[in-house]
Amino acid sequence: MDAKEIGLKEREVKPIVDHLNDLLANYHIHYQKLRGCHWNVKGGHFFTLHVKFEELYSNAQQTIDDLAERILTLGKPPYSTFSDYIKVSSLQEINTVGMNDTDMVLAIMDDFTKLIDMERELMVLTDAAGDDGTNDLVNSFMQFKEKNNWMLRSFCGKN
Repeated sequence: MDAKEIGLKEREVKPIVDHLNDLLANYHIHYQKLRGCHWNVKGGHFFTLHVKFEELYSNAQQTIDDLAERILTLGKPPYSTFSDYIKVSSLQEINTVGMNDTDMVLAIMDDFTKLIDMERELMVLTDAAGDDGTNDLVNSFMQFKEKNNWMLRSFCGKN
């Protein structure tokens, strides 16, 4: 398949796919961070955060699949190796063993902020290319993180 089959210009799709693959790589690092937080959270907020981290990693897993499928819809291959994810991602891995619960939440909030920034950049490209499908998809990812970032800030007592 190629982009013109869905009414898009090939030269405009290339930077969109590059950004989608970057976002995909970052989501894989974010997903694993959430899994680590879910597995290793301890303390008085265990029951609350254990469930919340599972909700967030389940959402991240679906987002990863949606990103890869959108890249394929645009006629290109998605990244599919951990070496690519680690090489491309601007998010960093963390070791969650022994990490306190508030620091876990702060790490996830930091990821959310960076992912939202990436998504906003991508939405500028998709808007200019008339790629409403990708724009809508990415916007839904961003809205989920914006809302959850607010909730996590409230959990931590931050404005």
